[in-house]
Amino acid sequence: MSELNTLTLTDHLVSGEEFGLIWNAHYQCYQTNPAPRDLDQYYKSADYISHSDSADTVMERIYQRAKRTNLNHKLKLVKRFCGHEGALMDIGAGTGDFVKHAQDKGWEAYGVEPNEGARERAHSKGVPVYSRISVQQEAVYDAVTLWHVLEHLPDLDTEIQSISKTLKPGGWLILAVPNYKSLDAKYYKADWAAYDVPRHLWHFSRTSIKALFEPKGYELRAVKPLWLDAFYISWLSETYRKNHLAPLSGAFMGAASNLYGIFAREFSSHVYCLQKKAE
Repeated sequence: MSELNTLTLTDHLVSGEEFGLIWNAHYQCYQTNPAPRDLDQYYKSADYISHSDSADTVMERIYQRAKRTNLNHKLKLVKRFCGHEGALMDIGAGTGDFVKHAQDKGWEAYGVEPNEGARERAHSKGVPVYSRISVQQEAVYDAVTLWHVLEHLPDLDTEIQSISKTLKPGGWLILAVPNYKSLDAKYYKADWAAYDVPRHLWHFSRTSIKALFEPKGYELRAVKPLWLDAFYISWLSETYRKNHLAPLSGAFMGAASNLYGIFAREFSSHVYCLQKKAE
């Protein structure tokens, strides 16, 4: 039995409940066990930063600043593979900042976000964000992005099928997920904040992404790091350990994890760039 199968993980954000991990041989990844029946209740927290624009605490201010820094980096990555501005759908759009940034740079961009409060914040900015994917008769998108969203989706096969119906042949699916093979994951173990149970239902590696997407008509073309994630996740993990020096310890571990990733090619979070094969 893998060491990960023996971990007892705590929901630090909402319920304080305990969960475990089990291996899913079909997807070659771990999944949260048990999977909650009413997942929505585990997002009902003012501390769930990605559904708000709050910047009241030090951690929230750093998160919001890092989010703004990442917007340009993410869009440049999308354009590098698409080669041009085009039609873009961002799934799990939150409060709509990435969609708005893409629109400002010439993209025809839309968002999908199931959380009503986050959608309302997006709409207040004039950003078109909808509650679900609209599957049309013809594939219309040059790129579909999921920034730390795939791990939240209960039915992976159905969601990927819907995405594929909207993405043009040759189009790009670009997604970011945490990597349980990173140094910070190995170091923090059950306290690794990126497990984020039970909101994170799935826990991926490079092998997982290939096993999940290649049979569905995608080719994995590139894997990139999200450098800032290691620092944020390490800091949050240190707070779970009640470390009064969490910012300092988290910064050290984040730097160590990124250095490890350079040599081992296993970063705290990876961006996977997948191209839909021509039909």
